[in-house]
Amino acid sequence: MRAGSVWLFQTTPTPTQAGTTTDLGGLLPVQIPVWVMQLLTALFVLTVAFLISRLLVRLLGRRIAQRFRRPSLTRTALRSIRVGVFILALLTVMNIYGLELGDIALSVTVFSAVIGVILAPIVGSIISGMFLLADQPYEIGDMIELADRNQRGFVEDITLRHTKIFTMDNTFLVIPNGEIRQRDVINYSAEDPRIRLSQGFLVTYESDIQQARTLIERAAQSCEGIIEGGPDIRIGAARYPASPTAYIDDFADHGVLLTLRYWAMEPYKLLTVRSRIQTAVWDELEDADVEIAYPHSHLYFDETSGEMQVSMAEESADPRDGQTLDELDEEREG
Repeated sequence: MRAGSVWLFQTTPTPTQAGTTTDLGGLLPVQIPVWVMQLLTALFVLTVAFLISRLLVRLLGRRIAQRFRRPSLTRTALRSIRVGVFILALLTVMNIYGLELGDIALSVTVFSAVIGVILAPIVGSIISGMFLLADQPYEIGDMIELADRNQRGFVEDITLRHTKIFTMDNTFLVIPNGEIRQRDVINYSAEDPRIRLSQGFLVTYESDIQQARTLIERAAQSCEGIIEGGPDIRIGAARYPASPTAYIDDFADHGVLLTLRYWAMEPYKLLTVRSRIQTAVWDELEDADVEIAYPHSHLYFDETSGEMQVSMAEESADPRDGQTLDELDEEREG
């Protein structure tokens, strides 16, 4: 028998044929290299590991979800189970090829260099992911906004390395956890999806201000998605009216600024809600003694403004009228 190979015969193995298997038809011996047997065994081990990981996820998935009650922690735990199974499978494959952990261990210097140069960002993101899962600034399904980018979207997935956001423009945004922990993140739906918004309306000084405030509040109450009234809503130690309220905010240059504060039921269609309120207010103020102000300027002239004399004559008394420039030049030179 050749070294590094396996012979298959139809006949019963003899002592000199130790390690051989049965035939492939009984006509000719078939040589199977050892690396082929190792490869087939490794593929078998990986296949079994894949099936075991799927089985464990199916059996333990519901129990883990009931235990943590948070989608991000549930997904992280299930991923850890899959990774653990495949690590065991990888160690088994290493044993098949005759490798030990000591055979592939690097020196302390080389290992430190690899960690510092290549793995440092990955390790930093994983550590940041652990802090995110522990601090719970947002959860899968929450609507968040990155303040520095002015991008708003829904959290699609949270892993130990990155956070995936499904933006309002139907695009995916993947941000490493090490970067997202350094940014200001606004969570619109952490616990209470209701959100308080403000909207300004500038009316002229000649308008009926009290009537304008009443009509603006009534217009906002008629819009869909707006909390019409009810008990005050508490934020920390303060309480705010639940119904829309218009305040006199400022006496501006071109009119009186009225600021409407109102509560939207959901933060998912803020632009739509603002547009509805703008339309309703426009309709309410159309026939009222209220006029929307706009920037304009008035010019006044009095005795202190100075004067400028301007005269126009149909015919000029200058005898040189009608002469060309060349003729005037010749006349000067003469």
